[in-house]
Amino acid sequence: MPPTLASLVHHPALKLTVRAGEDRLETPVRWAHASELADPVPYMEGGELLLITAMKLDAEDPEAMRRYVRRLAGAGVVGLGFAIGVNYEDIPDALVQAAKDEDLPLLGVPRRTPFIAISKAVSAAIAADQYRAVTAGYEAQRDLTKAALAGDGPAELLARLAAHVKGWAALYDVSGAVVVAAPEWAARRAARLTADIQRLQERPAPASSVVGGGGADSDPDADDRVELQSLGAGRRVRGVLAVGTGAPLGIAERYAVHSAIALLTLTTERSRSLQAAEQRLGAAVLRMLLAGEPDHARAVAGDLYGGLLDAPFRLLIAEPAVSETEGEPSGADPLQGLADAMESAASRAGEAVLVVPDGERLVVLAADGGEAVAACTAHTEARHGTSARPLEPADGDELVVGLSAPAGPIAAVSAYRQAEQALSVAKRRGRSLVEHEELAAGSVMQLLADDAVRSFADSMLRALHEHDATGRGDLVASLRAWLSRHGQWDAAAADLGVHRHTLRYRMRRVEEILGRSLDDADVRMELWLALKATSAGS
Repeated sequence: MPPTLASLVHHPALKLTVRAGEDRLETPVRWAHASELADPVPYMEGGELLLITAMKLDAEDPEAMRRYVRRLAGAGVVGLGFAIGVNYEDIPDALVQAAKDEDLPLLGVPRRTPFIAISKAVSAAIAADQYRAVTAGYEAQRDLTKAALAGDGPAELLARLAAHVKGWAALYDVSGAVVVAAPEWAARRAARLTADIQRLQERPAPASSVVGGGGADSDPDADDRVELQSLGAGRRVRGVLAVGTGAPLGIAERYAVHSAIALLTLTTERSRSLQAAEQRLGAAVLRMLLAGEPDHARAVAGDLYGGLLDAPFRLLIAEPAVSETEGEPSGADPLQGLADAMESAASRAGEAVLVVPDGERLVVLAADGGEAVAACTAHTEARHGTSARPLEPADGDELVVGLSAPAGPIAAVSAYRQAEQALSVAKRRGRSLVEHEELAAGSVMQLLADDAVRSFADSMLRALHEHDATGRGDLVASLRAWLSRHGQWDAAAADLGVHRHTLRYRMRRVEEILGRSLDDADVRMELWLALKATSAGS
């Protein structure tokens, strides 16, 4: 602990006496300074024990002393030491009363105690306190390093860090989710800092911030002070460390936190190297699957991805959206954000996930029904609202995702084709995510809501619409009724409220105008789809 007024009073060599402010002797002393100025306040920083002989003070004037002591107290001076037997045989009553009125500790300094002795005592105590803090900091550093080298992950390191700072600690991954917290009760407190973590991650690394502790961003349900520190050696935040304490960190605690940051950053960078190696292995596995070699892919996958290939998986293809105004991908790196979200979710659930960057695309194999697939859906909805909402060009960092149906290694090629089809539909419809099951849900009507299809339909039916516009019959409605009744003349004529001979005449006119025979099943199918496409677009 730093020196206090009480420790100076109890110092056997100084022989100090207390004349006022007895209840404030536990106040820390930052320095001891002698000054005979009538107004030393401009030269004070706060926390000083001011030593005086009253050479230039009228220490017997009550009003002058009240003004003098009031200014000292306002400047943060923690105590006043008065030299007895130098200019005054005793401390004047006016000064004693003024000190009592301001509750400012007033110490009597005997003539045989030089001011330099008090300054040396304060300096020695401060140096000893700093030495103890530095020593404790190095002890914490060694302790945390042992925890990091134990290979048990970050849990033990955070547990020891929490003990050293007498508070709590939490580690967040790149997605902002809590990886581990110590003690266990701190997980709930750490989860309430999600918004603060996201704001910190948006800043270039290294970055830090303080929340709580009575500040403007304080959590009304918490009275702790939380320091947030980014992790990672590059400009991109790889994780965040949160440390919660009841008061600002001291020197020893600061050493412990800085050591933890360095160790966690090293772990993060080492994990990046391992991740790059895993990514190369994953790319090889994917190439083998798409080359129709599932047995070779399984052999290469080993323990790392073998479990993923033993159960149904989903294949996902993601691309950055293309701006309609500029014709270029928008946003900084939306694919990396999606990869981080899916990998973090898989890691927390103990799942395997295969993530392979492929040029401007991201290809992912993830367990069907697992947390990684759920994280993909949640990530796209968090960025764009529901996956069914059309993308807005102004959003700036949109993603387009196509998701296959559940598949196994033998059907990987088919799954890739399904994901590409879903991606293509998502881009045409302006959707953020489309699952292939939507396209195979028993109807192709959803596919007709496409500009190219509607253009074909309009061209095919234009001559019939132009005929109807002259008022010479209702060929389009008659064709729709006849096709919907599968060519049954009586039923279709009844639907239209006309005689079946009238309907036969109209169908012959349709054949004449279009130059195509309704006896051809392909013609009937194309006309029916054209009618559905135009009705879907109206």
